[in-house]
Amino acid sequence: MICATISPAKINTFLAVDPPDHSNFHPIRSYFQSISLADHLQIQDSPSGKDELICNWTNLPENNTLTKTLRLARELVPIAPLRITLTKIIPNEAGLGGGSSNAAALLRCLNHINPEFVTTQFAREIAFAVGADVPYFLTGGFAQVEGYGEIITPLLDRPKQHLVVVKPSEGMPTPLAYKKLDQATRPAKPFPEHFDTYYNDFERVAPCICSDIADRLQVHGASNALMTGSGSAVFGVFPTESAAEKALPYLESENLGELFLCHTLTREESLCTTLSS
Repeated sequence: MICATISPAKINTFLAVDPPDHSNFHPIRSYFQSISLADHLQIQDSPSGKDELICNWTNLPENNTLTKTLRLARELVPIAPLRITLTKIIPNEAGLGGGSSNAAALLRCLNHINPEFVTTQFAREIAFAVGADVPYFLTGGFAQVEGYGEIITPLLDRPKQHLVVVKPSEGMPTPLAYKKLDQATRPAKPFPEHFDTYYNDFERVAPCICSDIADRLQVHGASNALMTGSGSAVFGVFPTESAAEKALPYLESENLGELFLCHTLTREESLCTTLSS
């Protein structure tokens, strides 16, 4: 049995971060949205009789979210040796949730292949143990996320939005971003009254290039531009697909970083998974 699934990136259209609690974890309030910039994951029984991880990235860490997810799952349920094939497209240290999305994609595949063992509730428990963003990726689409990432309220799919995502060469490791944010003074931000209010606390401590990228996106036609997650990727929202396409050559000429033309996904699109023999 072969299971294949999309592993989409996400953007945060709103992200407010509270001060750390006694355990040094940060509660958040955020709107998450799946986008078509995506990795692809496939799993099948391993012909060698031992786990195999095949990836087009040679620098994938040995202790990655896939190996962690599989290890935690095996502590609770029997799972045969697997061959996991991961095609990486989502850049790392970008705030796009690539590693978290990969973990959720693996859990979805395990659920499809072994629903009697890997139930939906089981998958959610494993997801939160792997990382704060992983539970969201089991829900996908447009969602309100609170607490430490475990309180997820699915929201109605919004009309498709056309995006250009820019990933500068300078990354932002998540621990460093939180450390810098804790040193900055900021007011508590409640959820906005309207979904079209774009805000991210991490922009206070982002590399200067992120602000420059947001400005250039708007100069070239984006109605809104915002850094996503803890950075350093910035997305621009364009009124039409053609407007986004028109902006690409101008943005390329400015050498801002990697460019990705993409769009938002519905919940169903973000969870697309297939089984074959």
